[in-house]
Amino acid sequence: MDLPHDIAGSGPTLVLVHGVVHRRQAWNALLDQLTPFRRVVTVDLPGHGESAALDDGPDMMDQLLEELSGFVRSVTPAGERPHVAGNSLGGWLSLALAARGEVASATVLSPAGFFVNHADQARTIYTFRALRGLARAMGPNAPKALRYKAVRYPSLAAFFARPSRVPYEDAVIDTHSLTTNALVDKGMTAKFDLPPVVDATVPVTVAWGRRDLILPVYQARRVRRFFPQAQILVLPGIGHVPMTDDPNLISTILLGGSSASAGDSRN
Repeated sequence: MDLPHDIAGSGPTLVLVHGVVHRRQAWNALLDQLTPFRRVVTVDLPGHGESAALDDGPDMMDQLLEELSGFVRSVTPAGERPHVAGNSLGGWLSLALAARGEVASATVLSPAGFFVNHADQARTIYTFRALRGLARAMGPNAPKALRYKAVRYPSLAAFFARPSRVPYEDAVIDTHSLTTNALVDKGMTAKFDLPPVVDATVPVTVAWGRRDLILPVYQARRVRRFFPQAQILVLPGIGHVPMTDDPNLISTILLGGSSASAGDSRN
């Protein structure tokens, strides 16, 4: 699958991977801070943005991982080991690549896959389905309704700690994706399996917003069970999709996380 993507900037390659119902433009708020120091690749995962839909079946997560793995190899210059960063589902996919030793580093923001038990996963599934129900209830009136801050801000509050910073056009597109994306149901019920042996030599940074209402910050405690080398950062006042909540902070974290073997002095 040829995944739609954009490349900008110069320096070590950093591939940015969005979460469920989002698209590569989710990273736009960070590009001005990242591109002077990194060759930044943003991509639409299968079933998102401009990408074709995933094949239906029980192995959707495996499909996503293999498609992303092949994509990362295809956009990385010969002789270079890429860095990867991701949010939510994209965070888990990034960690899976790190676990397999396929990347130079992984920096992730509120990664999926660290539920403490089945009830914790069920809570996330219910949250997504409730949000989908609300989005579908707006129907074809959604673009008009979202023009009103009294509608738009509460609609986005589960994902963003600062909904006022999300552009109206992005809110409309994300709301539509929430109503149609197959992974809202199937992806949230999937098993997030990592390899039995994790490559502990790959630097891993995990940043988690304390105001994350989708994947609560207590899940961060489980990360080091799988990645003992992980640096864990808890971010006050930051939500589940943090790129627009605080672009300066998040870009600094991504640059720092991808600097361990990049030869970059900015931390």
